[in-house]
Amino acid sequence: MRPPQPVVRGRPRHWWASPSFLAGLALAGLVVAAALISYVWTPYDPKQMAILKRLRPPSAEHWFGTDQFGRDIFSMIMVGARNSLAVGLGAVGLGLTVGSALGLLAAMRRDGLLDNLIMRMADFSHAFPAVLSAIMISAVWGPGMMNAVIAIAIYSLPYFARLARGAALQCWALDYVLAARAAGLREITITRLHILPNIAGVLVVQATIQFALAILAEAGLSYLGLGTQPPNPSWGRMLNEAQTFMA
Repeated sequence: MRPPQPVVRGRPRHWWASPSFLAGLALAGLVVAAALISYVWTPYDPKQMAILKRLRPPSAEHWFGTDQFGRDIFSMIMVGARNSLAVGLGAVGLGLTVGSALGLLAAMRRDGLLDNLIMRMADFSHAFPAVLSAIMISAVWGPGMMNAVIAIAIYSLPYFARLARGAALQCWALDYVLAARAAGLREITITRLHILPNIAGVLVVQATIQFALAILAEAGLSYLGLGTQPPNPSWGRMLNEAQTFMA
């Protein structure tokens, strides 16, 4: 007996065989590799200025050319990738930890005062565009990489909180969770042993999405002068400085 054939022909059976996935993985791998290598090596010091070499085109000496201050653009891109990834990881890690904790706490106190308070705060934060909220926070606290991490983490909190609460509420209705409650286990113990392991997958998926958005937000903040500050390279500020030379 022949095995059933896929309904849609011409598509890879496995996600790792998709050309789009492989292309995206290769591009992301190059960025991560450049960021990691920049800790130990860059072609030039990205902070070193050489006015006599300003605005050089790409060459064997400077692979991506130089900027208006004579700095090597390729070296700046490598270190800028490192800074962007650091801000993204820090912001997502903070948002995931605090947001998931708030969502799990709201699920434990479902339909109570604490649940309503956390969810109304999440609704209020959604009333403002996410990037605008990060800009407002950075403008109040001042520019800097750490403030950018906190600002981006704050606007990502509601996404993790609502997702964690919704997924946890589904788990609280499962039979084995009800049996654990009937056996006298505390809600915090049930959450740690049964709820959190079951919702970890969806939280990780959301974290990957927020990670990409966090990198974009960091570039936007740096473009406006509210993110990574000179002399540390940043993709957003590099675009800001180069826009006067764009035709």
